[in-house]
Amino acid sequence: MNCFSFDIETIPDVEFGRRFWDLGDLSDEDVAKAMFFKQQQKAGSDFLPLHQHRIVAISVALRTADSFRVWSLGDVESDEAEIVRRFYAGIDRYLPDLVSWNGGGFDLPVLHYRALKHNVQAPRYWEIGDTNRDFRYNNYLSRFHWRHVDLMDVLSGFQPRARANLDQAAVLLGFPGKLGMSGDKVWDCYRNGGIQQIRDYCETDVLNTWLVFLRFEHMRGNLDVADLQRELDLVRNTVQAMDVPHLNEFLAAWTAS
Repeated sequence: MNCFSFDIETIPDVEFGRRFWDLGDLSDEDVAKAMFFKQQQKAGSDFLPLHQHRIVAISVALRTADSFRVWSLGDVESDEAEIVRRFYAGIDRYLPDLVSWNGGGFDLPVLHYRALKHNVQAPRYWEIGDTNRDFRYNNYLSRFHWRHVDLMDVLSGFQPRARANLDQAAVLLGFPGKLGMSGDKVWDCYRNGGIQQIRDYCETDVLNTWLVFLRFEHMRGNLDVADLQRELDLVRNTVQAMDVPHLNEFLAAWTAS
């Protein structure tokens, strides 16, 4: 069985904002300010509706029968269409179980809109049993199936009042959590040319998500104590072997916790 922990990072879709509100020659920064302002007036929060987000990074952690990997799709030059296409191509190739934190409430709906915009086909993802009976009672779209585990949703018992954020859930379990970066800083970071920093941050988020998932699998009885330790050691050894600064920082924080 293959498991695929994933996370996306987004910025305002200023192309949409410019066209929808006829903002003409305003700079991207001013268009985004207008979008945030309009949303604040409408909803009391400047968090944009999901269809107004543009994806700038998708990171994944893939566990197969004999390996574990963590990486960001495409490279720093890849456009949104390419990384969205790569995400769904990975589902077609590996047919994995998906693992996320708030993926059902944010990441996947955003991916739906962006795939629609860029004409990305994803037949395996949208399968609900019409052509493959295995998906009838276990598919990616149902909130209560196991082919996609949204940890935030599941651990809260599907109760909004009981939800935790990833940072605090990871720290609760002795994992690093977020290391100085957060989603609300992505737009400013992107405007300052920090796409690599965003990709690095996204990778640490999928590691946190995966580590929480391993503890969840132990709680469910799918891993015993020895299995859990082997999986944790595999992640630790993989991160150590990659020997890149942001993951070394993650490993040091994990070791210190």
